[in-house]
Amino acid sequence: MPPIIRNTLALIAGFLIGSAVNMAIITVGPMVIPPPEGVDMADMDKFAENLKLLKPANFIAPWLAHALGTLVGAFVAAKLAASHNMKFALGIGVFFLLGGITMVAMFGGPAWFAALDLIGAYLPMGYLGGILSGAKKPLPATGL
Repeated sequence: MPPIIRNTLALIAGFLIGSAVNMAIITVGPMVIPPPEGVDMADMDKFAENLKLLKPANFIAPWLAHALGTLVGAFVAAKLAASHNMKFALGIGVFFLLGGITMVAMFGGPAWFAALDLIGAYLPMGYLGGILSGAKKPLPATGL
């Protein structure tokens, strides 16, 4: 299989599998740590309002979903890629980070969670996924 096709399929597989892990944790999270009485997180019209009613414990599952979804997606992409494995792992991290930025911009939420999520759940987990896959660390930039 030509490397460009394999790399493209690796990126798609990483995205799909990482998204599936994310959604599985998001779905199970409220069963493990239920939201406060009267909060329906499935109601997208009131999602931003409902975020204000959540307790810190209710943010554990979303953070784990974002972090583990990115970690698994990055691992899969790096493991399957024909070349530039770490770049593909980090690419998955960047892609999920863009989704996280979009969610924060659309719905807000507590500043502490937005910071923790955007700083700790995407790029570090993308890098860790690449390392766990056996990908070599990218060489430092030369020059400057």
